[in-house]
Amino acid sequence: MINKDTNTGWGGVASWYDDLLETGSSYQKDVILPDLMGILSLQKGERVLDLACGQGFFARAFKTAGAEVVGADISHELIDIAKNYEKAGSAISYFIAPSHKLDFLQDNSIDKITIVLALQNIEDVTATFKECSRVLKSAGTLVMVLNHPAFRIPQESAWGFDDKKNIQYRRVDKYMSEFKVSINMHPGEDKPVFTPSFHRPLQYYFKALKSSGFLVRTLHELISNKTSVGKRAQAENQSRNEIPMFMTIEAVK
Repeated sequence: MINKDTNTGWGGVASWYDDLLETGSSYQKDVILPDLMGILSLQKGERVLDLACGQGFFARAFKTAGAEVVGADISHELIDIAKNYEKAGSAISYFIAPSHKLDFLQDNSIDKITIVLALQNIEDVTATFKECSRVLKSAGTLVMVLNHPAFRIPQESAWGFDDKKNIQYRRVDKYMSEFKVSINMHPGEDKPVFTPSFHRPLQYYFKALKSSGFLVRTLHELISNKTSVGKRAQAENQSRNEIPMFMTIEAVK
């Protein structure tokens, strides 16, 4: 258990994030979830840890698929929302904890771990991977969804449009350098809420996984599910189909 005053920025947008995932269509629901479920191939009774679980959107899907689910997140506000979804007799075990300190789990006690759209907010990735390795059973899997390190770089990448060629392109100003920035989680609001975001090149994650006893088995690059309208629609839709903004990595212990 961690101090409830720990501030990651997510507590201030917990309700907004819950509405985003639970109301209507979302990238998490329409793209990430089907890809994740296909890779996980959950079997009834498998024990799954949803690390940095947020308000429990993915944890509940794993539970519905027959898994025994544990959720952990550093934000007590998000965990409180996750617990509110639970019904008697179908409870998911939720814990407030940083990703690198899972003291509530025994060694070799988990079959599969997911980390969905959270690695970019975790400062000590290597310690997190080592802790995942500790709690995973032999041949257990760690499945991560993250912002594509090559194309979605905080404050150092953007869409551009070439009117002469009639193409939308992706501009990348930095890639190899590791850095930390503060991101406004809810732009346009009177009181901005910031959370730290870390950029690392793809090789960083592969090296950190290897040093923690993992081998990468699967890599999926995920494209946008949006569709443009208007005079630039064809070019914008083509670029979205060619330039992935997210990726899924499956690693095996």
